[in-house]
Amino acid sequence: MRAIDGAGIFVTVKVLDDFEWPSPERLQRRLGISREASVLFHESDVVDLHVESYSFYRSFGYHPHKRHSGGINGALVFGQADLPRLLETGINGATWVITANPLRPSNDRAAAFAHQFSELMSLLEDADGHTAIVRNLGEYRQAAREGKHACFIGVQGANAFPADPEALNPYRHDLLRITLLHLTNTAWGTTSAPSWLSRQPGLSSLGFAFVEKMNELRIGIDLAHIDEQGFWDAVRLADPSQPLLVTHTGVKGAHHHWRNLDDRQLKAIAASGGTVGIMYHSAYLGDGLFSGRIASVVRHIRHALGVIGPDHVSLGSDWDGAICTPRDMPTCAELPLLVEALLKDGIDPDTIRKILGQNFLRVVGELKGQPS
Repeated sequence: MRAIDGAGIFVTVKVLDDFEWPSPERLQRRLGISREASVLFHESDVVDLHVESYSFYRSFGYHPHKRHSGGINGALVFGQADLPRLLETGINGATWVITANPLRPSNDRAAAFAHQFSELMSLLEDADGHTAIVRNLGEYRQAAREGKHACFIGVQGANAFPADPEALNPYRHDLLRITLLHLTNTAWGTTSAPSWLSRQPGLSSLGFAFVEKMNELRIGIDLAHIDEQGFWDAVRLADPSQPLLVTHTGVKGAHHHWRNLDDRQLKAIAASGGTVGIMYHSAYLGDGLFSGRIASVVRHIRHALGVIGPDHVSLGSDWDGAICTPRDMPTCAELPLLVEALLKDGIDPDTIRKILGQNFLRVVGELKGQPS
């Protein structure tokens, strides 16, 4: 951050809490993992598909520049991610998400989104030079070379925008992807979440129009949270040359839950060239809310690998998305423990590298262009 001192000279003002640069030795010492796991994590591109920390910043000032000790009861619900811990752990990038307010009046959406977009960009840009807003694979690679945390921007809930596909035009270069639905039914379609309100399943005509516009602008279509009919509507309508995403989900083959994808849906995402991010919410993984374990994340990853192979599975934590994380991996700072668990489960290092970031980065390249 730059400010002007009393003499009218620009000076650097520190805003980001202290952190130590990551190294395999520090990871091994701090987490008690093997040398193989610590080196593999440190030398891989590690990119998370869905981080929700900005929502808690909007709600009560949970600041991404500050190191947080753990939210409620040891990082249940929030307190799971912030820039000092992401940098210190060596998480190279993430998609930082703006989540729609389902109660916002339609005539206020354009101004509200413009404000939130500008605010999030400022928060992520103004971090003592340790972050970079990235819009494509080339910009990610540049950020990685400079040792910066690469920040993609995503939206959860197309109802963050006015009910007009043209509202996406100003953000065509800046938005990596949009999750069409969230936890409520909207004019765009029907959520996968249970509801006492009856609703025509699938995408609406507005949802179809947004899918077509997102294809035109090469904004990724994220099919997390959408009901089964809407999922297949989008698959049928989407440009087959562009990969689809499901950024944060579990899989029904590991635990049958309304929030999770079945094998047929997994295969559809893989057939598009896309990727599926496995999330960390204990209830969706099949554990008790307060007794989740890393082993359950591994179980979901293992099932997805068995159905769609190593090229279409990624990590989509949903950190700070009001989730209950595994008690042995409560925050982003413990993520290297997942690599140790995957190795112990017999998953080979090349596949783990793909899961940690390579699969997602391939999708980014196909959507937004390859580096020159």
